[in-house]
Amino acid sequence: MSLNIVNEIDNRVAVKHVLMSVSDKTGLEAFVPALVKACPGVKIYSTGGTYKKVAEILGEAAKDTLVAVSDYTGQPEMQGGLVKTLDFKIYLGLLSEKYNDAHQADLKRLTAQPIDMVVVNLYPFKETVAKPDVTPEMARTNIDIGGPCMVRASAKNYLRVASVTDPADYANLTQELAAHGGTLGLDTRFKLMKKAFAHTASYDTAIAGFFTSTPWEKVDGCYSQH
Repeated sequence: MSLNIVNEIDNRVAVKHVLMSVSDKTGLEAFVPALVKACPGVKIYSTGGTYKKVAEILGEAAKDTLVAVSDYTGQPEMQGGLVKTLDFKIYLGLLSEKYNDAHQADLKRLTAQPIDMVVVNLYPFKETVAKPDVTPEMARTNIDIGGPCMVRASAKNYLRVASVTDPADYANLTQELAAHGGTLGLDTRFKLMKKAFAHTASYDTAIAGFFTSTPWEKVDGCYSQH
């Protein structure tokens, strides 16, 4: 396998396409309008409860700004929301590079868009397992799959993509976007990347820790077997 080594990037990247899927919706009421104002013409691709929340925030403006991921990919969500964003078209948009001709040809072939920002936080696993009555099945259900994949892909491609995992960063990001014509700098994307990988590492550590300390008998007792 030949590695894909990048030699040419842009310092400042215009935010035109945003993938947004959050469990913790704190701060969206201020962030979404500020994002739309700072980045005229921006498209927000979203799923499930986040889609509904953003539609509520934007009101009439949603028709020009908000896109359901299922409409974009052409694939409906799996029952229970188990598969929503795990799609080639999404990851092509996350991992493609601006100055790679083959990547640009792939985007054109699928009429896909390069995604410039991912706004994702994960299912509340830590909060769930902290409850005194938690069962292994409750814990298992709160293991996020698509979220960490989007975070890791966007963080890996910090050369072009901003990976936003913490609502506490929303205000600073919209301030930078407003001050720089709807663009984010490489230094900001690099800081977000470090935070994103720390976020997924902590998440996986919590999952491993819970199930390592859970005896098999407790797991086996959750289910009726046939």
